[in-house]
Amino acid sequence: AGRPGDAAVLLSTELCSLTLQSTDSSMANLVAGALFGDGAAALVAVGRDHPLHATGAGPEVVATRSRLYPGTEHLLGWDIGHWGMRMVLGRELPDLARLHVAEEVESFLAAHDLKPADVDAWICHPGGPKILDALTDALALPESAFAASRRSLAAVGNLSSASVLHILEGVRSAGPPPGSIGLMLGFGPGFASELVLLRW
Repeated sequence: AGRPGDAAVLLSTELCSLTLQSTDSSMANLVAGALFGDGAAALVAVGRDHPLHATGAGPEVVATRSRLYPGTEHLLGWDIGHWGMRMVLGRELPDLARLHVAEEVESFLAAHDLKPADVDAWICHPGGPKILDALTDALALPESAFAASRRSLAAVGNLSSASVLHILEGVRSAGPPPGSIGLMLGFGPGFASELVLLRW
């Protein structure tokens, strides 16, 4: 919006294996090591006046929302010390997604006169099977809603921020019909959520 004639590159590189502690046999370390993978992804975004905009090569960003949930810093992040970086994963994450993220999604969509059932393409960060299950349940979605996220999780694991771009490429390649509504959801340390409303 600020530079309508320009193009920008968004690059995400995640090296989750750096947090793997070979001497730590805790459940959190084992789960993090099994669930998270290394990855990188990039996308090119163009303003409305850029020549590529007219090609319709990808979805248009309609709106965004970021939310940090107070008092949740102990649930997701890193413990950094002389040993390096250790992943922090709270057992309450699926419950937090069920209660707060689902409410956030409904509020965000309602601000654009939409409901979860109106979303044609879900590009959801695969925080893990339990988080996907919790969101499916709380938003009353069909099992197929997060199929792209589940395929990505099974194929490459949780790539942190690169995950949503990996999933977006799969959805984009499938060619949603013009006018389709998409919702991209990302989760991060803090606990935080990022929402991006898309239209093809």
